[in-house]
Amino acid sequence: MTSPPTSDPSATEGTLATPGGALPRHVAIIMDGNNRWARARGLSGVRGHHAGVEAVRATIRRAAERGVETLTLFAFSSENWKRPRAEVSALMELFLLALKREVSKLHANGIRLSVIGDLSAFSDSIRKHIARAEAKTRDNTRLHLVIAANYGGHWDLTRAARRLGERVAAGELDPEAIDEATFAGELSLAGVPSVDLCIRTSGEQRISNFVLWELAYAELHFTPCLWPDFDAEAFDLALDDFRRRQRRFGMTDEQIEAQQGA
Repeated sequence: MTSPPTSDPSATEGTLATPGGALPRHVAIIMDGNNRWARARGLSGVRGHHAGVEAVRATIRRAAERGVETLTLFAFSSENWKRPRAEVSALMELFLLALKREVSKLHANGIRLSVIGDLSAFSDSIRKHIARAEAKTRDNTRLHLVIAANYGGHWDLTRAARRLGERVAAGELDPEAIDEATFAGELSLAGVPSVDLCIRTSGEQRISNFVLWELAYAELHFTPCLWPDFDAEAFDLALDDFRRRQRRFGMTDEQIEAQQGA
């Protein structure tokens, strides 16, 4: 997939959140707990993933209503291939079904869809529908929905380094010209605001190789809520938690107060 184009020179700047302050521009969510939700109800893991789709719909809808610019959902990690074959097959079928059924709804609601990750491992059919979905929704501006599928932060960073190395070897880039902005420009989320708020459901407190570069200054919100139970109210609670925090970005209280008063 081609990385989203940069349209704003300040696109990677973070939101300065203060008590009662601004909402996050970019929210990323590690959707966890589908299997545990299903087991608690005596259901198969596949049923849990289907239930999780409803939570995805509710979260997208609420993010758009609250004015979030970018919502990135961790749908399938590069490590998830290790899961039981039947579960992986069911996830691929669910992914394809969602691409077929949901894209028209996203488009009708002004939502742009991008998929990041190593798409080479997916079937031709899935890749074809991803390309169609991205092309269909490319000009939508209400919300940018990013789905991370077969994605890993280490993979993303390694690929960026390799691309820069290739440009240097080809004589197109001076190594001394490589700075943070140059490196970020080779990542999957190039041109997208850095993550302001990262939410993880199910009570686990780790980031699991998710958009590592973009999470550098993110606020982390961990909730015991299992993903299928995550709804608009749970999303609002995470946003309220974010707004109560003060993001320093290395500054002192005095500097932040001066910036706010400017």
